[in-house]
Amino acid sequence: MVDSQAVKNTCLASHQSKGFCFYKATHGIKRHLAVGSLGFPLFTYCTKANISDDVGLIEMFKQHLDYFRDKPLDMPKTTILLDNGYHSERIRKELEKVYPEIRDKIQFELSPKPSKQEKLA
Repeated sequence: MVDSQAVKNTCLASHQSKGFCFYKATHGIKRHLAVGSLGFPLFTYCTKANISDDVGLIEMFKQHLDYFRDKPLDMPKTTILLDNGYHSERIRKELEKVYPEIRDKIQFELSPKPSKQEKLA
């Protein structure tokens, strides 16, 4: 599972290290996190808050391509669960430019949107 979180930066942080997240109306940074099925962190990456979730995920995976290169091809594909803020086709195309064999090792799945009744519960 992959997600990101926009958080306020300290007042001592430099202007170059923070941005403005439109969706959260927050000046600060964005933390991108990939966790395994048991909830343990696999990868982390920090960006300015104005960087989109897609770009942050792509950069995080680019930094950790060795993890995917070392995965044998005969193992089942790793399913990466994304929320609806991500665009899986764009992410896949960008990652394939850097490492074409990644299409045989991972697949993206968008999590379903909860219904109104599920949200109320």
